Amino acid sequence: MDVSTSQSSAPLLTNNNGKSQVSLFRKVWEENKMVWYIAGPSILTSIFQFSLSFITQTWVGHIGTLELAAFSLQNLVISGLSFGIMLGMGSALETLCGQAYGAGKLSMLGIYLQRSWVILLGTALPLTLISVFAKQILIFLGQDKDIAELSGTYSIWMIPQLYMYALNFPMQRFLQAQSKVMALTWISFGVLTIHIPLSWFSIMKWGLVGAAASLNFSWVLVVILQYTYIVSGSCKDSWSGFSWSAFTDLLSFMWLSLASAVMLCLEYWIFMVLIVFAGLLENPEVKVDAAAICMNVEGWTFMVPLGFIAAVSVRVSNELGAGNAAAAKFSVWVTVAIALVTQTVFVILILITRNDFPKLFTDDEIVMKEVSTLAMFLCVSILLCGIQPILSGMAIGAGWQANVAYVNVATYYIIGLPIAYFMGFKLDWGLKGLWGGLQVGIGLQTIILLVMCWCNDWDRDVQLTKDRFSDVVGGRDEEKS
Repeated sequence: MDVSTSQSSAPLLTNNNGKSQVSLFRKVWEENKMVWYIAGPSILTSIFQFSLSFITQTWVGHIGTLELAAFSLQNLVISGLSFGIMLGMGSALETLCGQAYGAGKLSMLGIYLQRSWVILLGTALPLTLISVFAKQILIFLGQDKDIAELSGTYSIWMIPQLYMYALNFPMQRFLQAQSKVMALTWISFGVLTIHIPLSWFSIMKWGLVGAAASLNFSWVLVVILQYTYIVSGSCKDSWSGFSWSAFTDLLSFMWLSLASAVMLCLEYWIFMVLIVFAGLLENPEVKVDAAAICMNVEGWTFMVPLGFIAAVSVRVSNELGAGNAAAAKFSVWVTVAIALVTQTVFVILILITRNDFPKLFTDDEIVMKEVSTLAMFLCVSILLCGIQPILSGMAIGAGWQANVAYVNVATYYIIGLPIAYFMGFKLDWGLKGLWGGLQVGIGLQTIILLVMCWCNDWDRDVQLTKDRFSDVVGGRDEEKS
């Protein structure tokens, strides 16, 4: 199935008979199938892995409010911080492995995987200090002493999960670059089916210790099964064993990993800022609860764009590696259109049920009313977070992480955040003002990325990709076991 032209300069949307409409329909349909081939399993994988902590949190809620608060605080702040950094740094592999696969340099995928392991495991060492001193950090942030103390203890128990993140994310990107996404889905589903009863038994038997043990075990199992799949022969062309070449060229790899982490973390953390600001408003308990419910809903709907991020980054990087600039650009626009359709469905459902869906999360009438009044802002965020992640995935596939990181700093924190503060506190618009200000930043970032995609010289990106692998052709950077 090939929707790309043989050369990037060839007309993309015409055929030999000049019937452009027929050709356009066929090419959109073929690209749509390829996007969903990657995005569908990726969406399911994200849901299954997201459900690991969600299920554990549900069982912990039956122990006591203190344990639930400690778990939630650790999962959102301590683990969430490490998760964002590891996810971002692992995304560098999407650029390199995807382009190497498209260029036919399959032997380099295994080298890149090992380099990413070295970088992420090295990063996990200083991040461990965050878990060790979680109690002091949470108290410094003004959290209740009892909750902070228990959450700090739980954070230490969850240190193994941090190192599983360092191993897991590179393997996921390694397999996604080769479109081996069904394996990830089945592994995640299998682990989830084991985790549900194991987590319930462990928590009911040993409390919060059981929660940590079951969650750590499940992530260890994910890593073991993915590694077993890779070395079993399913990736024989891209994995030929460990190599000393993994320890070469680490500096440039580190730079791309850091740029990826900054780009994604700036996007991830901006919504944590919204929660913090909500706690500074009048009647903060209601505001925080309402904001948290909306973020929860958006989190679940975000599972779909998360799959599209994987799909578009793979498609763009593969096509650039293969020298098909026009096909890479075409894939971005098709994926954006698909995302708009799927996110519009979510928006319609939320608008229809705006007075009913809050009942799934709370029995408090005041909180439910507050959530209902925020439904329109939630819908705008869902639409923006349907388009914007696709463009972030495009940036990852093309290797634009550093440039997009600067865009995120400017739009989110220099423009969006001050506007949110002004509207929320100075104009006294409350949570609506805070959220609206942040949406100004997100909207501006989305517009800039759309312009970057439209005006970008994609042929230049193809040449940069060729230059990246020119040394491989000469044999200087080939894998040597």
